[in-house]
Amino acid sequence: MANDAGGLTDSEIVRRVVAGDTDAFAALVKRHGGLVQRTVGRHVPRDRAEDLVQEAFIRAFQSLGNFELGSKFPEWLTTIAVRVCYDFWRGHYRNRESPQSALTEQHRDWADRVTASLSQERFDEEVRRKEAREVLDYALDRLSPDDRMVVTLVHLEGLSMEEAARQMGWTAGNVKVRAHRSRRRMRQALEALLGEHAEDLWNAKIGTAKN
Repeated sequence: MANDAGGLTDSEIVRRVVAGDTDAFAALVKRHGGLVQRTVGRHVPRDRAEDLVQEAFIRAFQSLGNFELGSKFPEWLTTIAVRVCYDFWRGHYRNRESPQSALTEQHRDWADRVTASLSQERFDEEVRRKEAREVLDYALDRLSPDDRMVVTLVHLEGLSMEEAARQMGWTAGNVKVRAHRSRRRMRQALEALLGEHAEDLWNAKIGTAKN
């Protein structure tokens, strides 16, 4: 029956699955697989993304009975995917003795070039390089799982406090407190590496949140 789901709404497909037509869930996976892949891909290492996309859909399937028919299924699914990523980082930090990401010699050369830059134009060229993203990952790895998720949701993706709170299952007030704290800690990590140019990297790659 999953092949007949093309003209059905998400809620109608969910109703089918909950009623026992579990094969119909494949239509939701096909319809929203790209959304989950993009969501997960923004939060976790590339080599873990595929497994966590599968985990997100497993959790979604197990939780379909809690989905409010008529509401927006993509938002509900995105929330599940974000929480899967959050759980990944909680386990990752719990099971390590020290931060695993480290700057390679290439990254250190990049930092040296940035700090030696004489013009904003030169800096703008450098921040577009792949190493810029990896330096940000290095700084993110110095944050707690909670702070890391808030930096990504609020400061990298530009979600509002309310949107981030819904996805994390927290209060907006809690997200607001963490957003300010995580922003400060992220910038401290960048300043330790880039000095005065940390502000430029922050503005170029993270920018200003919508709040």
